[in-house]
Amino acid sequence: MNIMLVSVTERTQEIGLRKALGATQEAILTQFLIEAIILSVAGGLIGVGVGISGTTIVGLFTPFKPSVPVGAIAMAVGVSGGIGLIFGVVPARRAGQLDPIVAISSA
Repeated sequence: MNIMLVSVTERTQEIGLRKALGATQEAILTQFLIEAIILSVAGGLIGVGVGISGTTIVGLFTPFKPSVPVGAIAMAVGVSGGIGLIFGVVPARRAGQLDPIVAISSA
């Protein structure tokens, strides 16, 4: 959520310009939600990669035979995407509600 809040703050002028050119609140909301979901799913996939690598390394040095079920991978990426969706709503709404004049003039 903090990353998305910073993203909205840093891109205030861009948001104001888009709104001044006719972008609707829904279009801006959709843009920020898609960005939040992409970031969180990418983080989830990186986490899955690190987890699979860790279990493989453990399997090489121990007698354990690690396995990672596909369902666990899907659930991890799904939860990650859901968290991005949930915590992306507040910054996206804030971005969509910005006044174009104030947003463009802020520096």
